[in-house]
Amino acid sequence: MSETSMSDEFPDRLSVDPNSPYYNADILQRDVGIRFKGIEKTNVEEYCISEGWVRVTAGSAKDRYGNPLTIKVHGPVEPYFRDKK
Repeated sequence: MSETSMSDEFPDRLSVDPNSPYYNADILQRDVGIRFKGIEKTNVEEYCISEGWVRVTAGSAKDRYGNPLTIKVHGPVEPYFRDKK
C-alpha cells in the first residue's frame, strides 16, 4: 500500500481483535496510541470516539474462550499515531 493511500484519519471504532468487525490491520500496523482522559493507555482492546469509551483488559483474567476479560470505561478518547510525535 502506498503512502498516498494511507490516511491519518482514524475510524470511529477500532479493535485489536482479528475476529472483530472493527479490526483494521492496515491502521494497526502504524503503531496506534490511545490517550484516554489525557493519559496514554497501553492496554486498550477497542475504542469508539463518537460514543466516548474504551475497552481495557482486566488484569490477566481470561474468559472461557481464552480471550482477555475487558471493562468498558467512558470518557474522552484521542487516538494518535506514535510515529507522528
